Amino acid sequence: MKIQALLPAAVHKIETFSDTPQLDAQVLLAHIIQKPRAWIMAHPEYDMEIEEQAQFNIAVIKLSAGEPLPYVLGKWEFFGLEFDITKDVLIPRPETELLVEKAINWLQANPDRRAVADIGTGSGAIAVSIAKHIPDARIIATDISPAALEVAKHNAEKFNVQDQIEFVECDLLPGSIVQDQRSDLTAFTFDLVCSNPPYISSDTLRGLPIFGREPILALDGGTDGLDIYRRLFKLLPNSIMPYGIILLETEATLGIQALNLAYDSFSDASIHLYQDLAGHDRLLEIMLL
Repeated sequence: MKIQALLPAAVHKIETFSDTPQLDAQVLLAHIIQKPRAWIMAHPEYDMEIEEQAQFNIAVIKLSAGEPLPYVLGKWEFFGLEFDITKDVLIPRPETELLVEKAINWLQANPDRRAVADIGTGSGAIAVSIAKHIPDARIIATDISPAALEVAKHNAEKFNVQDQIEFVECDLLPGSIVQDQRSDLTAFTFDLVCSNPPYISSDTLRGLPIFGREPILALDGGTDGLDIYRRLFKLLPNSIMPYGIILLETEATLGIQALNLAYDSFSDASIHLYQDLAGHDRLLEIMLL
């Protein structure tokens, strides 16, 4: 069957679950026949192989059942890298690139500060992106989900930064770290702490399209969305070096609340709230003085 005949039917099937059904169908098709999307658009007369048609139809069924496109593809781009993902991890989003950019800029400006923590690493997108740009960074990436850690480890190996990152299964921060032969990470203190924690309130989450489609563990921030922030703010003063920095992603409507919570928790720090490209509160920066 030719592309020009196959695409319209696919678009119709998935439009209920997508704001960009035409684009999604093209991306999916390009993935299956291993051609750029521009090639798909330029060759509507291409006659697909039977096996390609079958793969495409199965994928469209998944999309029409509400499965997000990145999970169907098994990969998604973040900070210029193509991460492999599964349903065990949150889909990397462009909003989080602001956090990574700030982290890299700070590390480049402070070449003597290289101990980094990525709390709730998920797919490893933050830790791996930092490691790729800061080759001498020493990163501890934690997650409470062993399945998520397997995805993160895979991505670290995919981009050849596995020797820079220690993966630890724990709730937020580990109680202790045992040195192994792959690194010199021995101290439970950090120069830079990054996290994209669960920050959607439980009630709000239940009404969102992502509920049940992405891991609840990575999304649910408790009654008001700030549970993890409160816990982190109790732990971090004892876990970060003097003049260190904390970078936390926030939900757009919770920026001011997160900012006030930080002011209440850190008496000697420079605290800022940054907006993403859409103008929404997105990143909380706490720089210890």
